[in-house]
Amino acid sequence: MPNVSVNVKILERTFKLSISDNEECFLREAAALIDAQARLFKKQFSQRDNQDILSMVALMQVTELVKLRNSLKYKDDELISKLTEIDSLLDKSLHPTQNSL
Repeated sequence: MPNVSVNVKILERTFKLSISDNEECFLREAAALIDAQARLFKKQFSQRDNQDILSMVALMQVTELVKLRNSLKYKDDELISKLTEIDSLLDKSLHPTQNSL
């Protein structure tokens, strides 16, 4: 995949990145999300510098990512359990004589 050069702006600072072209829309969306959250924090905590603001944004976003990851793991574990149960029921139905021994 060819790389493209992308400029994104967060809190009036421009970042030039080289990424694969299929990642561009995700990068732009992420940068817009970070910028919007940072601007909101900047209004709420006007005495903080940009580094503090961006650290707070990073902490919030990664906290959400961790919650999501944990939720998906729980759902994966639940799905595996249900599939194992279904597999066992199917096995008993398909091989009734084997299971009675």
